[in-house]
Amino acid sequence: MKELQAICEAYRKIDFNKHKAALATVVRVKGSSYRSQGARMLITDNGHWVGSISGGCLEGDALRKARKVMTDKQCFSTTYDTSDDENSQFSINLGCNGIIDVLFEPVDPEDLHNPFHFFEGLLGMESNAALATVISGSDKLIGKKVLLSNNREIANIVFPKSFPQLIVADLHQLFENKKPGVKRYESGGVVIEVFMEYIQPPIHLMIFGGGFDARPLSQMAKSLGWKVTVTDECVAHIAPVFFPGADKLSLCDRKFVDREFAVGPNTACVLMSHNYEYDRDVLKKLIQSETPYIGILGPKKRFQKMINEFLMENIRLSDEDLHRIHAPIGIDIGAETPDEIAIAIISEIMGKFSEKPAGYLKHRKGPIHQRDDTGNEVLEAVIALNNQ
Repeated sequence: MKELQAICEAYRKIDFNKHKAALATVVRVKGSSYRSQGARMLITDNGHWVGSISGGCLEGDALRKARKVMTDKQCFSTTYDTSDDENSQFSINLGCNGIIDVLFEPVDPEDLHNPFHFFEGLLGMESNAALATVISGSDKLIGKKVLLSNNREIANIVFPKSFPQLIVADLHQLFENKKPGVKRYESGGVVIEVFMEYIQPPIHLMIFGGGFDARPLSQMAKSLGWKVTVTDECVAHIAPVFFPGADKLSLCDRKFVDREFAVGPNTACVLMSHNYEYDRDVLKKLIQSETPYIGILGPKKRFQKMINEFLMENIRLSDEDLHRIHAPIGIDIGAETPDEIAIAIISEIMGKFSEKPAGYLKHRKGPIHQRDDTGNEVLEAVIALNNQ
């Protein structure tokens, strides 16, 4: 999401009276690649770009193809084959060993089909979304999109009304498996391919406690494009000078945490006040929220003491509660200093939200990036539909 934020910010700064622009998106990968599906790059006709579709080997050629799109004002897809190290001009000394399909789209602020109309809407959403983009087939359909919000309603649709609604049904599945991929549809002898992607809003990190060790955590989260809120009961702890990048600083009594803050499924909560009673009382509020992650700084015996006190109040933590509570907080990387501890916490939160277990990549069986259950890098299905 941070890359999308940067691309949208760059888009807003373009003077379209003087410049033209195009968007390149990785829509399919076979084999290995530096960037995975959904990676994007905004390119302007003066040779500037924001984002990336590779480790640097494809950007030069992408610039040339983008200029053609800017001139023709027509979407098209191209394939980069970096699987042959000896013959491919793109993979020399890089060892990418993959085949990458990239969709190029013209960017015109006056065009209703401008992809940034969708992206600007995504940045303002606090719910998850599923996006479908036609990448091959009818020239009139390439680049057209359907966007679904988390409430399963169609937030925006620019396909012709006659377009098969099974695409919408397949988008619903993305909210379950969250796996990007390409699907093929056949109708009336016409075949199109559609890139499906699941898009999550930035993580909202809520830090309860404004001590000195909360500062690097806030800074690192902001560097990733996360939304950051810092709250404490001590006004001296939440001075703006300590958290210049935080989106919100709040002086809030622990009794009113549930009233003052909207804690949802995209919120990660970190308790690091160093005040046992404060952390305990805030935890009592948070276990009633939708947050999938609650991290508590301190040793195991500190959290066990909280559990024991909860039991005395007839409050029992469910298995689901224990699954989302991380105490002690962070992954085990030998962190000692506040900055190192912040890295351990950020890494654990990322793993939680991406549903990836922390560990050495060299011990991972299979490809690094997400794949479907069969190990294929592209989720493809040929769906026969009735003639429209």
